[in-house]
Amino acid sequence: MTRYVVTGAAGFIGSHLAEAVGARGHDVVGIDCFTDYYDPALKEQNARGLDIRRLDLAKDALDFDGVDGVFHLAGQPGVRSFGDVFPLYVRQNVLATQRVFEAASAAGARVVFASSSSVYGEAEQYPTPEETPPRPLSPYGITKLACEHLARAYGRSFGLDAVVLRYFNAYGPRQRPDMAFPRVVGALAAGRPFTLYGDGEQSRSFTYVLDVVEASILSMEQAAAGSVLNVGGGQEATMNEAIATLEAIAGRRLEVNREPAVPGDQRRTKADTTRIRGELGWEPRTTLDEGLRAQWEWASAVESRA
Repeated sequence: MTRYVVTGAAGFIGSHLAEAVGARGHDVVGIDCFTDYYDPALKEQNARGLDIRRLDLAKDALDFDGVDGVFHLAGQPGVRSFGDVFPLYVRQNVLATQRVFEAASAAGARVVFASSSSVYGEAEQYPTPEETPPRPLSPYGITKLACEHLARAYGRSFGLDAVVLRYFNAYGPRQRPDMAFPRVVGALAAGRPFTLYGDGEQSRSFTYVLDVVEASILSMEQAAAGSVLNVGGGQEATMNEAIATLEAIAGRRLEVNREPAVPGDQRRTKADTTRIRGELGWEPRTTLDEGLRAQWEWASAVESRA
């Protein structure tokens, strides 16, 4: 039996990943510190049925002896990371990741590190391949890029076997409530207005969460050490297009209040997935319509049980 650790296992992607790895017959231990970035009760729901240890990666002792691989998804999310909160991003992303890499190096465990398309910022080309010079626009993106550099440094100096995955705009059931799609779904369900930041023509390479999970597992099993891989949806869409799709799924109209764009938000993301398709045979299988329908149905089921 292969033994894996999933950090951030009570979060959105982490909980899906821990479930999927366990369903394949592996031994899975989750780590999460249940921060209050959003309601910890939602994380408790995500964690049901999972073996999760409450640890603060930035300060608690880490021991990965006997562990074959670490999926490192824990971190402080969100592009609104300017100002007084920046030290928290340094702690939860950079310092915590350095300690994960240190412990994994000592134990000889492979690490799949969840980076972000935010490292690209305003990319110089679309679709964006991995060799594009990173120019992050937010402190969040800067801390993710710093972690990528740490992975490379630990690989060179201490033999860390690490794979970096740049996730592009994951969505689906259990998505963080501060993200756009859960807020749209909630507004549609309740018949209340939705606040859209920007003109709605900002576009994203939306990627369904189970496609992200599949790419992460394949990368753990098959990717070459030191790989940097984009994990992005095959379908780019604007927020206006995504809202129209959700309106059609819900059979309701959404009242939209528009506000200025958020500092640090990217105007566009579109993943070039040539590398991961060629090296691992991975490609996104879920269309935006299918994924949003699954998210709406999940949210409706949760609402009916409340």
